[in-house]
Amino acid sequence: MFKLKENNTNVKTEITAGFTTFLTMVYIVIVNPVILSSAGIPFDQVFMATIIAAVIGTLWMALFANYPIAIAPGMGLNAYFAYSVVGSHGGIDYTIALSAVFVAGIIFLILSLTTFRERLIEAIPENLKHGITAGIGLFIAFIGLRQTGIIVDNEENLVGLGDLQSPAVVLALVGLAITIILFAMNVKGALFLGMIATGIIAFFTGQLSFAEGIAGVPHLPEGLIITNPFAAIGDVFQHSLYAVVFSFLLVTIFDTTGTMVGVAEQAGLMKNNRLPKARQALLADSVGTSVGAMFGTSPTTAFIESTSGVAAGGRTGLTGVTVSALFILSAFFAPLVSAVSGLSAITSPALIIVGSLMMGAIAKVRWSEFDEAFPAFLVILSMPLTSSIATGIALGFISHPLLKLVTGKGKSVHPLVYIFAVLFLYQLVFLSH
Repeated sequence: MFKLKENNTNVKTEITAGFTTFLTMVYIVIVNPVILSSAGIPFDQVFMATIIAAVIGTLWMALFANYPIAIAPGMGLNAYFAYSVVGSHGGIDYTIALSAVFVAGIIFLILSLTTFRERLIEAIPENLKHGITAGIGLFIAFIGLRQTGIIVDNEENLVGLGDLQSPAVVLALVGLAITIILFAMNVKGALFLGMIATGIIAFFTGQLSFAEGIAGVPHLPEGLIITNPFAAIGDVFQHSLYAVVFSFLLVTIFDTTGTMVGVAEQAGLMKNNRLPKARQALLADSVGTSVGAMFGTSPTTAFIESTSGVAAGGRTGLTGVTVSALFILSAFFAPLVSAVSGLSAITSPALIIVGSLMMGAIAKVRWSEFDEAFPAFLVILSMPLTSSIATGIALGFISHPLLKLVTGKGKSVHPLVYIFAVLFLYQLVFLSH
């Protein structure tokens, strides 16, 4: 079913890759409820909604597209939902905000059923694709360094070196060293084995404990929050949430598309600048967003942490099926998941290493041609500095056609790139992001 031999992989490798991806992204089942509960949604409701959206989106990706790409509610969009939509729009509670997410998901679904998103992938210039891959690599490496405390806030220079004597940083550095050694020795499943070794050290040094137990009974306190699609559409019109829907739609399209291209390139899935079964793959996040909104979570996206599973050898949907099965299991082990995902030193070394692997895409950028190189440079630089994949893509899309126009090469740019350059410029200048 998953064409393992054709993709030069096997069951053991795929399952190991699934475990690796799951462990690097499982933090979302804790972080997402923490953020969205500040908007008034019950913690347990968001916890289960996050898992349901992740399982449905990832299974769709695995079974219909056969890709090792995991889907789950995205970071950044949840903060926008909680603090910009619910927090600043008068009279907007979380149920109305979820209506906007649902409507964005439905529009997203319709666009995914057309050839629009496939054409968009083909329209993205080659150098921007390489820039997106490298930028995501820097971004997730920065996330890993920041989560562990190796990199911290600095009043004078924004960021600086953390306390290398703190137990958390020492554990992260030891975990990173172990994982690097395993990886350099070409040990199968090095990232996953590194996490296990770090977890064992953390347990015996008292940094990892299970004070709240291991298992619990999952439940949805409010059941389905959105039950009537027409009422959700009515909420958007009644409260004039057009800009909110547009922001969700634009950011999700490019966040997911950019991430998907980056992961697919790393896994060697792109064929002649095209993503096979693109439509089936691109439907995954739109289905996940629509269903997730009904249960109580912000939009889903393709997770950049999928790159850790790809680095561990994942090449097919069996990796995604494994991730989905583990998410289902995590619903019954909320205290255990909370304990492990709460200690970033266990998972962050994998993000740092994968980030270094993705930086290899820089070599493919045509640095000798300024009009090709500078947009890619902007993408690579801005993703980690703005903590946003979509912002990096936006700056690349704006600068690329601009430079082509002034150098007399405007006809070489795909019309879609011009359209989205204008949309991105409008979104960056006039809309919340």
